[in-house]
Amino acid sequence: MLYPLRVSWVLVALLSIGSSNAQNIVLTNDDGWAVAQIRAQRDSLVGGGFNVILSAPAENKSGTGSSTATPVPLQEPCEFDTCPTGSPAEGFNASDARLNYVNSFPVDAVRFGIQTLAPKFFDSPPDFVVSGPNVGTNLGTVTLNSGTVHRGAACEAAKEGIPSVAFSASSLSQVSYTTLTSAPTSPDTLSTRIYATLTTNLTSILLSTASSTSEPVLPAGITLNVNFGSTTFSSSGAPRGACTSPTDFQWVFTRINTPSMNTADVETCGSTVLPAESTVVGAGCFASVSVMNATTKADVGASVQGAVLGRISPSGLLSCFDQ
Repeated sequence: MLYPLRVSWVLVALLSIGSSNAQNIVLTNDDGWAVAQIRAQRDSLVGGGFNVILSAPAENKSGTGSSTATPVPLQEPCEFDTCPTGSPAEGFNASDARLNYVNSFPVDAVRFGIQTLAPKFFDSPPDFVVSGPNVGTNLGTVTLNSGTVHRGAACEAAKEGIPSVAFSASSLSQVSYTTLTSAPTSPDTLSTRIYATLTTNLTSILLSTASSTSEPVLPAGITLNVNFGSTTFSSSGAPRGACTSPTDFQWVFTRINTPSMNTADVETCGSTVLPAESTVVGAGCFASVSVMNATTKADVGASVQGAVLGRISPSGLLSCFDQ
């Protein structure tokens, strides 16, 4: 059972707050710097008033987990032929120096964004790292092998003291950013835009809450694992079902792993056992929010869950989910 809350007012209000604060964000992923989702996410964050640097692998590095290596010059073109063979190990878009690739793994890309690009463009470390949304969900034990979540990207950022969230989504494809303009009404593009808006929404909530309270964005050593359920468009892009707008999605506070008989989570919605993220995301138009230890990739205790819940709850974003 769902206790619904329409979140359109939250979305508008918090994007407006984000615009006034102009916080600095490093955006990364494991799908590559030229995939449609990361470019749409960059546009959405910039539209929300954030200063954004994109720093992502030159090629699709999905499933590479904690891998790391010294970046080397390109021995083949970047994904979707966005840079030629022989290009330098780190490079940027000729028309926008804030769009950067790193010819290595996600962990190396996010380090480059934090340690090299942020001082260059922000004169300081970033305020936040957004990883994703990933092409495909990262639920439960899958997070252990994800470049978006596992040490690469979100977990690595948290270990470096930068608050971060790993976002992943169901209805996405590994397609070029050029499809955002060449196929604007395709189901891929429509889904991409929805997930980008949802991601910007939660980012705005977390950063605006921290700004108003002078508290850390997230507790030290943790990151959030966020997953979005499937959209419902036909192959032509026509709406087909109930999941065709950002406001159709309901946000639920979850846990990574299936609860056991001894599970004792933070109390919310009348229960001390949070629903598993896989259960929630599989149920339809839902976005799951799980708190994860950046080192162990496991669920955290009730007190840490409670600290994060306290950041998000005042926005009115979260709904209850009855398994």
